[in-house]
Amino acid sequence: MNALEVLKTRGFIQQCSDENGLKDLFSNSAVTYYVGFDPTAESFHVGSLIPIMAMAHLQRLGHKPIAIIGGGTGLIGDPSGKSEMRKLLSREDIANNMAKLSQQFNRYLLLDGEKGLLIDNADWIVGLNYIEFLRDIGRYFKVNEMIKNEGYRLRLEREEGLSFIEFNYQLLQAYDFLVLFDRYGCMLQMGGDDQWGNILAGVDLVKKMRKQVVFALTFPLITTARGQKMGKTEAGAIWLDATKTSPYDLYQYWINCDDRDVIRFLKMFTFLPMEEIEKMAELQGAELRKAKEILAFEATRLCHGENEAVKAQQTARAAFSKEKEDSTGLPTTTVSKSRIAAGILAVDLLVEIGLVPSKSAARRLIEQGGAYVNDEKITAIDAVVNESSFQSGVCIVRHGKKQHHRVVVE
Repeated sequence: MNALEVLKTRGFIQQCSDENGLKDLFSNSAVTYYVGFDPTAESFHVGSLIPIMAMAHLQRLGHKPIAIIGGGTGLIGDPSGKSEMRKLLSREDIANNMAKLSQQFNRYLLLDGEKGLLIDNADWIVGLNYIEFLRDIGRYFKVNEMIKNEGYRLRLEREEGLSFIEFNYQLLQAYDFLVLFDRYGCMLQMGGDDQWGNILAGVDLVKKMRKQVVFALTFPLITTARGQKMGKTEAGAIWLDATKTSPYDLYQYWINCDDRDVIRFLKMFTFLPMEEIEKMAELQGAELRKAKEILAFEATRLCHGENEAVKAQQTARAAFSKEKEDSTGLPTTTVSKSRIAAGILAVDLLVEIGLVPSKSAARRLIEQGGAYVNDEKITAIDAVVNESSFQSGVCIVRHGKKQHHRVVVE
């Protein structure tokens, strides 16, 4: 199957600048393609897997990925999809974030310098001569066309406006495509659909300066069937860094997905053959949990390895079947013996262990009957967790049926 058809079948394509032309390109050669990533955090979150998995699917079909970490553009910040100006990061923060993000790429892509590349665009952006850049590159951009870009237009309509430093971002991203075309023969830039205008600017720049047709492709901005942004939960973001989101919690994120999302997520976030996924699409009711287990295991295995996926699966099965004797694989928080002796408000404990994002959310959870300690429902807002809640120094706190957390006395 043609690489473009693979992406389409798995649900990765929202827009493409020339679908027939790109399909022919994939059919006739090994294509070098790139996606840019902003180093705005120390870890990717689950939503970042959309471009990463698309890149990985293409690499498995023999094409060459370039992952750009925006050490240069990150000094400015992309205004796309933002209601206000991003906080400017220091070079030290960017360097720290880049080092950690680089490790996460290696779980999904082979970026060995031959079959794939990992590059910092600061290599060509930081040393730019501003006057030369304006003369050589800036003259190809028309302000009246740039402000039609939805990201710019929305910001211009707001009181905060758009800073001049942000206005330069599109030029720099387009320049990235030109540099990668010149140096590596890169023919395709991919990104989220909010990047469509920026990516097309790069396509146009290469066409004007090098008389060469290159291609743009965007991914859909995924929301779950419940209307949540991909990778976000009531308790916060689901990170790929195990110190921020444990392998068990990542596993639980996938297994707790809405029934309507299971097949779509299997297509996008695993490498399972489409024939196998299509068979699972026939499952209904309780049998659909088998498909959810496969999704959760495969996605966790890719992110954290086989051993962590097995541990997460075993722990989840034990929790699901109420076999709490072996709870060691659950996310764990340790509290001091003195605090337990004095008693901790259940509202405070729910927030502290990360089952809810705030005290108000904890109160709502208790009022709605969704908070438990050792399978006993917490019925009062002022309920206290104390020594009587612990068996052999351990108690299990639960949010609803599926989110469990282990609390251990220090």
